[in-house]
Amino acid sequence: MRARIKRNDTVMVIAGSERGKSGKVLRVLPASGRAIVEHLNMVKRHTKATGPQKPSGIIEKEAPIHLSNLMCMCGKCNAPRRLGKKTLADGKNVRVCRRCGEQLDG
Repeated sequence: MRARIKRNDTVMVIAGSERGKSGKVLRVLPASGRAIVEHLNMVKRHTKATGPQKPSGIIEKEAPIHLSNLMCMCGKCNAPRRLGKKTLADGKNVRVCRRCGEQLDG
């Protein structure tokens, strides 16, 4: 499955416990078809001390969310939208909003 979501995209969660919340994609994990979104799907992990720099304790961090539960946000519409592809005059492929035609790639 090829991911249409890329790093630094703003996405909205459309299913699950975090439904309706949005955030920035920190990392995409294509092998598992998941993405890590900033401040969403937080889990607590108990860690062992690995030296004076990393003490033991309970750390809260983001857990991956499946790509099927995420939808890209259009900057112009300010709403979650489906994406399409468009080829520019110079031959470069870009992602565009299906509703308003706004380019998502720089």
